[in-house]
Amino acid sequence: MIITSLLDTDLYKFTMMQVVLHRFPDAQVEYRFKCRTPDIDLRPCIDEIVDEIAHLCTLRFRERELDYLRAMRFIKSDFVDFLGLFQMNRKYITVRPSDKDNGEIEIDIKGPWLHTILFEIPVLSIVNETYFRRTQRIPDYAEGRRRLVEKIEMVTGDPELAGMRIADYGTRRRFSRLWHEELLMTCRESLGANLAGTSNVLYAMQLGLTPLGTMAHEYLQACQALGPRLRDSQIYGFEKWAQEYRGDLGIALSDVYGMNAFLRDFDLYFCKLFDGARHDSGDPFQWGERMIAHYEAHRVDPRTRTLVFSDALTFPIAIELYRRFNGRVKLAFGIGTNLTNDLGYHPLQIVIKMIRCNGQPVAKLSDSPGKNMCEDPAYLQYLRQVFEITD
Repeated sequence: MIITSLLDTDLYKFTMMQVVLHRFPDAQVEYRFKCRTPDIDLRPCIDEIVDEIAHLCTLRFRERELDYLRAMRFIKSDFVDFLGLFQMNRKYITVRPSDKDNGEIEIDIKGPWLHTILFEIPVLSIVNETYFRRTQRIPDYAEGRRRLVEKIEMVTGDPELAGMRIADYGTRRRFSRLWHEELLMTCRESLGANLAGTSNVLYAMQLGLTPLGTMAHEYLQACQALGPRLRDSQIYGFEKWAQEYRGDLGIALSDVYGMNAFLRDFDLYFCKLFDGARHDSGDPFQWGERMIAHYEAHRVDPRTRTLVFSDALTFPIAIELYRRFNGRVKLAFGIGTNLTNDLGYHPLQIVIKMIRCNGQPVAKLSDSPGKNMCEDPAYLQYLRQVFEITD
């Protein structure tokens, strides 16, 4: 089977899940799957996807996995105790062909946030791997290895990049589980100190890497429905996060409402409270310059803060960003598809996004066209007005 451990997911799912347990245990949510790659027929994969999800719902956390989580300083003991009882429930997820009859499939997840939050990453991994199993019967792993070595040598072959830190963020869009493991072992041996770690908790545990991650869009989106006032939902989300982690995991996601709205809310208090911010849409060079200027305007030394770049990064773009900002701010680079699904085939652009919380529409207003995902145009327009987004 594709997923053999509930740790085979990204760390930020656990960090968000802990906040949900402690602060929003009654929240009800809905997620929806979307394939952004045109002309892809996923219908032949449905039976296999359903079987893989059924297996996923039989898995439980093993004791050594719980012990690994318990050893993280920001993970609370009651949360680990809860995970010891946790099991995904098949009734919360449905998979079917789209009524559009265009090759698309519909995957809907609906239920308590606490019991549905872990579906996203393994389900996306399942869709990816089942699709490539069917379309690439004999994978060209030799080409994948050649490309991987080429990327590694871009970094290790240049002394000026000795301080560059790259992380694997590619679980959801990986070509396969086995390829993911192999490339991480190669990176561990060949990248050395240039490898910051991985978002994948299972491989962090098995390979002795640092697990990385803080918050995702769904957390701040849910706060639109959970907070006291829509305009303050981003501030509310940051404050609840800080209350939960008390200085740990201090990287704020910046693009749920676009950069302008983020900077308006990310005032002196948050500049000092959080360790940095993460870029996930829009022009990364403009974003970096604006973040540095924002810190300077608030009398915070940018060199004490970390900027994390994670939007569709490739090794060449990450290197260019490093050259631009090195010495001006601390840097980290999370590379996903370009690391875990680059064997010469066209990767799938697939997502699972939260669309409702407690019956209310929720949305992300991205700086990148095409990344917005909301079924209620009126709510989307209202959200743009509330956060003063005019472009």
